[in-house]
Amino acid sequence: MSGAAARHYVARVDLFSRTWTALRAAVAGLSDEDFGRPSGCTGWLVRDLVCHLIVDAQDVLITLATPSDRAPTRDALTYWDLSDTPPTGDDPLDALTVRLAAAYEDPGLLKFHLDDVGSAAGRAALLADPAGRVGTRDEILTVGDFLSAYVMEWTLHHLDLIAHLPGAQPPPAEGLARSRESLERIVGSPFPSALTDVDALLIGTGRRAPTEAEQAGLGDLAFRVPLYLG
Repeated sequence: MSGAAARHYVARVDLFSRTWTALRAAVAGLSDEDFGRPSGCTGWLVRDLVCHLIVDAQDVLITLATPSDRAPTRDALTYWDLSDTPPTGDDPLDALTVRLAAAYEDPGLLKFHLDDVGSAAGRAALLADPAGRVGTRDEILTVGDFLSAYVMEWTLHHLDLIAHLPGAQPPPAEGLARSRESLERIVGSPFPSALTDVDALLIGTGRRAPTEAEQAGLGDLAFRVPLYLG
């Protein structure tokens, strides 16, 4: 690996780590009452979202421990399955997450499990082979592309976590900017510069509807968003 490629990889791992650390810190700072508030994910309370983050952390660990010698089939952008149908919360896996979250009963157990598995996922990312290829969802990605995809996952779910928690710390600015850039590349067009990174991500992924002025400012892009990432 060249020096430039190595630096690029380190930057991607660093952003993965910063966005993941910030999200876990936001969860650690929640009160017990906060776990019963709605999240930005349709049909999920905050506790359900935190349970999903535990599953995400497990996915990172499993994927990084699933090496492959096959050629990559997807990258950080094509990793996402796209849909123009909004989630309803009725998907069987979504419903399973709600049941799993309720089984914890004590929010402190959710915090503990996320910290435990989440810390391990963060360490695994730092130890991963920069040139490695890994398998997930019957697809092959480079480690760098896989971790880059998760920057958007962490950033969007950080916004989901704090959607109804006024005063909560937002995701890192670098993660917001990178996620906006990624979404623009997926959509194939930049969002209007008048939109903040947060607003571009929320509108672009269907987490909130644009105002009339924002809708007008989107122009032709209004016919391509929102996209629902899965």
